[in-house]
Amino acid sequence: MSPVELTEACLARIERSQPILNAFITVTGEQALRRARDAEAEIHKGNWRGPLHGVPIALKDLIDTVGIRTTAGSELFKDRIPQEDAEVVRRLHAAGAVMLGKLNMHEFAYGATSVPTFFGAVHNPWKTDRIAGGSSGGSAAAVAAGLCFAALGSDTGGSIRQPSAYCGITGLKPTYGRVSTRGAIPLSWSLDHLGPMCRSVEDVALLLQVIASYDPLETSSVDAPVPDYSKALKTRVSALRLGIPRAIFYEQLDPEIDAAVKQAMEVLNKLTAGAREAVLPAYQPLPVLDAEAHAYHAGYIAKTPELYQPATRTRIEGGARITAEAYIQGRRELDRLRSAVAGVFANVDLLVTPTTPVPPATIAEAKVSEIPGPGRTTPSLRNTAPFDIYGLPTISVPCGFTSAGLPIGLQISGPRLGEPAVLALAHAYQQATAWHTRRPEFIL
Repeated sequence: MSPVELTEACLARIERSQPILNAFITVTGEQALRRARDAEAEIHKGNWRGPLHGVPIALKDLIDTVGIRTTAGSELFKDRIPQEDAEVVRRLHAAGAVMLGKLNMHEFAYGATSVPTFFGAVHNPWKTDRIAGGSSGGSAAAVAAGLCFAALGSDTGGSIRQPSAYCGITGLKPTYGRVSTRGAIPLSWSLDHLGPMCRSVEDVALLLQVIASYDPLETSSVDAPVPDYSKALKTRVSALRLGIPRAIFYEQLDPEIDAAVKQAMEVLNKLTAGAREAVLPAYQPLPVLDAEAHAYHAGYIAKTPELYQPATRTRIEGGARITAEAYIQGRRELDRLRSAVAGVFANVDLLVTPTTPVPPATIAEAKVSEIPGPGRTTPSLRNTAPFDIYGLPTISVPCGFTSAGLPIGLQISGPRLGEPAVLALAHAYQQATAWHTRRPEFIL
């Protein structure tokens, strides 16, 4: 297929959908068409760079792009023009991907709805009165609505997986440090991850292959060989032992989510060696995220607090009350948990949970929702946030729909650097089901 025709089709769809979904902040149409023409010429000459060459994708608007504004969804940065590409952008350019623009998001990634944003709320393409999730709401909505073939999101408490579940797509949070976050506006240096958001596990594997790397200029980067993720999809899953951490993760579930996950487990039990109970290391709320968020924003919010959305400002100001002692103890506990969780995988290979305990709220409800206190987690991120704490690879795949037609997500998690097994089981599940192939009527 022609990269130019694909790019033109995506740009046309973006133009039609933008007044409804508001998924994009910046559309780089002319630049995208130039890159598409260059890609097409290279491919015709036999200079094929790989499976992303000429494929239109988009980026969450906290990932720096040289010469193109990167706002993090905030008035504070509405005119911010980076002088350097983020490491993941550099790698995507080298792979020949076509960048369509920058995606809308919850301001500074500090929330789970993508409603508090200077550029207006993101709408869910399955039901446009509902949130798309957050903070990578624009990324999820754009992929679900067919505005791009893949997107990058960030995940500090669930911001790839929760919106992926809410919009019916596939989203992976890699192992902490597996993908460089250098050049992404931080929320919490100790918890931030970047990862792919796509229509299928196959696409996730292709995108992860390009962005996973050791970055010597990023202090959190993991120096480990990058496996062939697409090859991993062919791995037999019949011997995999699944762990079910019922405490917290399976409590107080929406009845329709509970039913969908039970049906998904029936499929997984037939594909694998079966499931058994698993217990994850318990912990009290950690003040790490809030303290680090305040550390980044302290100078800005002291000078121009009015440039923040009220909810974001409240959360950042709350971080100022965390003492140095509390932060240091929280950071030590984070290290302990990341070490202790390895023991869980002595008896199981992967963990399976619902991605979210509740379906997406309406945008109206999100506008008046309670702001969690320091160290507290938004209810919709209850099942995702622990895996940012543990730093483990975890994916959300569609596993059903509510009676209102809203997608439901299933979360599969593995040990540190266990992306191959996570992808293999998620792919096997998608081969056995068709939930990931359904598209919202919005794009039909």
